[in-house]
Amino acid sequence: TAGELAGLRVFLRWRFRRPDGSTFDAVRAVDTATHPDWQGKGIFTRLTLGALPDLQADGVANVFNTPNDKSRPGYLKMGWHDLGRVSVAVRVRSAVTVRRVAGAKAAAEKWSTPTDVGADAATVFADHDATAALLRRVPNPAAIATDRTPEFLAWRYSFAPLHYRVMPLGHGLADGVVVFRLRRRGTALEATIADVIAPAGAHFGKAVGHILRASGADYAIRGGVGIAGGFVPASRIGPIFTWREVADAAVPELGDLALVLGDVELF
Repeated sequence: TAGELAGLRVFLRWRFRRPDGSTFDAVRAVDTATHPDWQGKGIFTRLTLGALPDLQADGVANVFNTPNDKSRPGYLKMGWHDLGRVSVAVRVRSAVTVRRVAGAKAAAEKWSTPTDVGADAATVFADHDATAALLRRVPNPAAIATDRTPEFLAWRYSFAPLHYRVMPLGHGLADGVVVFRLRRRGTALEATIADVIAPAGAHFGKAVGHILRASGADYAIRGGVGIAGGFVPASRIGPIFTWREVADAAVPELGDLALVLGDVELF
C-alpha cells in the first residue's frame, strides 16, 4: 500500500586515519530490517546498492562491516571484498579457568555483564580536555586505524546497556587506559578488551591482569596479534572483515588496517 515502509537500511558514519595523519570518511553497514510482506523481494539489495551513489556524492570513501555467514554471500554478490578474518589474541586468567574457556564456543551474548571494576567509560571520556591530552601522547599507528578523537571516544563508549569500563594504566588518564566490557560466552565470562589507548612504551598487561582477577572473568580477548600483555594469538576466532569501495577505488589488505575490537564488535 502507498506509504508503507518496506525496509530500512542503516549506515553508521565512521572515519579512518592513515599513518601520515590524513583522514578519510567511511561508513559501517549495520542494521537492516524488511517488512514481512516484502521479504524475499530484493529489498535488502535495492536499499544497499541504492545508497552507494548517495554515499559517493557525500564523499564517503568506503563501506565496511563484519557480516555473519548468512549475510556475507549477499554482500559479496554486491561487490564487497572479503579481506579475511580479523586477528585476535586471548589471555587466560589461570590454568583453573582453561576448562571453562574451552566451553566458550557459543556466540557471545550481545549485552554486557555489569561490573564495578574500573571506572565508567562514559564518565571518563566526558572530560574532553583530559582525553585530548591522552591522545596527544598516543603515536600515530603504523597502519590505517579509526580516527580517535575526544568526541569519538565519548560517543563510542557511552552506550549504557553495554557497560563499558576503563582501567587506568597509571595515576591519570594521560598515562593510558584499557577500555573493556564483560559478557557471557557459553560457559565462560569474557573480558572484551575494546581498546588500549596509551603512550608509546606503556605496558597494559598488569591492568588486564587486574581486570581478570577483580571481575572474575575467565579470559580476556583483544584485537591484534603478538604476545604483548600476556596474550597469545587465537586463530579463527575473530570476525571476517569486508570492504566495499565507494568514492575511493582503493581496497586495502587486512594487514594495512590496525583494528581493535571496538572497531569491529557489534554495538
